[in-house]
Amino acid sequence: MAELLAVCLHPWSWLGGRMNDPPPVRDRIIGGRNYYIIRFNSRGVGSSSGWASLTGFSEAKDLEALVHWAMNKIAHVRSLVLVGYSHGSFIASLHPVLPLPIKTSHILISYPLGPRGWLTLFNTGTYATQLQELTNNSDANILVLYGDRDEFTAASKYETWATELRNNATTKNLTGQSGRSLTGKIREWLS
Repeated sequence: MAELLAVCLHPWSWLGGRMNDPPPVRDRIIGGRNYYIIRFNSRGVGSSSGWASLTGFSEAKDLEALVHWAMNKIAHVRSLVLVGYSHGSFIASLHPVLPLPIKTSHILISYPLGPRGWLTLFNTGTYATQLQELTNNSDANILVLYGDRDEFTAASKYETWATELRNNATTKNLTGQSGRSLTGKIREWLS
């Protein structure tokens, strides 16, 4: 039987992000859909070892190692869904598309476009380039969700960005909602 794997990435640990953030992603979107779900505290959070980096690059390497480990433990994975919320979407966007026949999906919720520079120790160019490479990959399946009540990025900035991504990623603006309440659109997209 083919298996489904989802990895959930939390907001920035320096601002209190933990593996239980955001519960709606784990419980309402992916839960009950026969996914193996991995949620974990990134380095330096909870009982995880190490220190959180200021660039996110170490966390991205940790994610790649975790996915590799899970793919070796779970037989017949046919779909990998990386769900990143806020800072977690930075880390998810750095993960490459896996070779076919595995379908790799990236769900980037409330990607903190506005403060990207200071949240990544001024590595905006690296993140922008990596995201561009991801969106240019014909095997990539990318959903970018944002609301007009985002705490870090203005709706107008998201709208400009969505226009740039439109041909290569699915973007959804849910007026009047924050990133935590975008569950219905994600369920629809995953179907």
